[in-house]
Amino acid sequence: MRDKHRKPVVMKIKPGISEYASTPDKASDYISPLLSFAAQHIPKNKHQETPLYILCTAGMRVLPESQQEALLEDLRTDIPVNFNFLFSDSHVEVISGKQEGVYAWIGINFVLGRFNHVEDEHEAVVEVQVPGSDQQETLVRKRTAGVLDMGGVSTQIAYEVPKTVSFASPQQEEIAKNLLAEFNLGCDAHRTEHVYRVYVSTFLGFGGNAARQRYEENLISTTQIQNKLLGQHQGESADSPILDPCLPADLQDEVGPQDQRVHLRGTGDFDRCRLLLQPFLNRTNDTNTSLNGVYQPPIDFTNSQFYGFSEFYYCTEDVLRMGGDYNSTKYSNAAKSYCATQWKTLKERFDRGLYASHADQHRLKYQCFKSAWMYEVLHSGFAFPAAYENLRTALLVYDKEVQWTLGAILYRTRFLPLRDIQQESLKGSHSHWQHSFSFMNNHYLFLACFLVVALSILLYLLRLRRIHNRSTLLRGASASVQWLEEGLASPDLPVTL
Repeated sequence: MRDKHRKPVVMKIKPGISEYASTPDKASDYISPLLSFAAQHIPKNKHQETPLYILCTAGMRVLPESQQEALLEDLRTDIPVNFNFLFSDSHVEVISGKQEGVYAWIGINFVLGRFNHVEDEHEAVVEVQVPGSDQQETLVRKRTAGVLDMGGVSTQIAYEVPKTVSFASPQQEEIAKNLLAEFNLGCDAHRTEHVYRVYVSTFLGFGGNAARQRYEENLISTTQIQNKLLGQHQGESADSPILDPCLPADLQDEVGPQDQRVHLRGTGDFDRCRLLLQPFLNRTNDTNTSLNGVYQPPIDFTNSQFYGFSEFYYCTEDVLRMGGDYNSTKYSNAAKSYCATQWKTLKERFDRGLYASHADQHRLKYQCFKSAWMYEVLHSGFAFPAAYENLRTALLVYDKEVQWTLGAILYRTRFLPLRDIQQESLKGSHSHWQHSFSFMNNHYLFLACFLVVALSILLYLLRLRRIHNRSTLLRGASASVQWLEEGLASPDLPVTL
C-alpha cells in the first residue's frame, strides 16, 4: 500500500510490547498510535472487513507465561473497544520461532514470484520429492529462495528441503521433526503442486548484540580469573586495558557492571577476532549440524539461492557500502580494512557523511565485531562455502521491505497467487466493469430463480384445482347412476315402452 506520494504506508515504533511486562495494562495504549495510523489509511467502511493480527516474537517468548498472558489479555480486551477491525481473541498470540521463520520464507518467495508456475525455460528450477506422497512423487517447479536473518537477539535460517532427508540417528530424526515444517500453499488440499517442506531454525543468543554481550561477559570473567591467579590488575584502568581485536584500532571502551568494570582498547584485527568468536558458535563434530549442534539438512550449494536480511544487510552496507551480491573475499578484505582503521579516522569519515544515512556511532563502534560474527555464523556455523556466490543481502526486494509480517498475513488469509491463471489484458483496465457485470449477473440469477419458483407454485395450484374439479364431477356422475338404478327398481314408477 502506498500513499498519494507513492511512498509505502509504514509506521514503526520501538521498543516492543515486551517492555511493558511489568505494566501490562499499558500495552494497548502503547500500540494505539499504530492502529490509529492504520485506521487513517484504510477506508472507514472497510474496517470491519480488514483482519487485524497482533503476533509477538522473540521479545515476548523470553517472558514468563503469566506475563505474556497479561499483555495479550489487555490487547484482547481494549482493542475491540477502540477499533472496529475484524479482530478476535485468536488474532493475538505469541508465535514460535518456527512460525516466524516460515512466515519470513513465504514473504520473500511471494515477492520473488517463486510460487508461480514455471513459464520460462531459463528460470531456475528444482526437482522436488513431494512431502507426504506414498509413491514419492517427483515434480519440477521453481527454485525457492532461502532466508538468513540476524537480529539483535537471534539468528534464523529457513530454506526448502526439496529431497527426502536421511538421519544419522533416531534422536536426530526426532529433533528434525520440530525443525521441518510441511504445509500446502495451494488452492486445493488434495493437490500437491504447492506442498513445501521447509527447514526453519532460530538461535536465541546468536544475534549481533546478544553475541557481543556473551563475548564481553566471557572477557570479564576470563580477566577476573587471570588477575586473581596471576596477581595482576589488567583491565582495571585505562592505563592497563585489555586488548580487544574485535574493536576498531585504538578505540577505548568500558564494559561490565559498575563493580566489575573492564577497560578495553581495540586492536582492529579481523582475523584474530574471527578466531576468538568461533567457540561461541558451539559447533559439534556431529554430521549435519550447525550452530549449537542443532540439526541442519544438507544444502545443495550448486543449485540454491539465499537472501540475507537485517544484520546480514547492515554489516555489508551501512559502513562497508557493499550490500547486494555477496562475495566473501571482497567482504573480508573490506572488513579487515575497516577494523584496522584508527577510531579517530572512522569518526571523521562519519562526520563527513561517508556512511549510510541511518548508520550511527553504535554501528561504527561494533561494525568490526559484527562483521566477524556475521562471517563466522555464515561460513563456520551454517557451513556456506567461501566461494558461494548466490547470497544476496538486502533491505528491499523489488522496492518492498520484506519482513516475516508479510508472510504471516499472506498465510493467515491464504491470499497467495498459486493458481496457474492466464491474466487477460482487459482484467486490469476493466476491473470495475467486470465487478459491475458480476453484480448484475447475480441480480439476474436471483430474478430467474424467483420466476422459476413462482411458476412452479402456479402450476402446482392449477394441478390441485384440476384434481378438485375432476373429483367433484365424478361424485356427481356417481349420484346420477345411483338415482337411475333406484328408479328402475321401483314398482310405483310408470314405464313407457
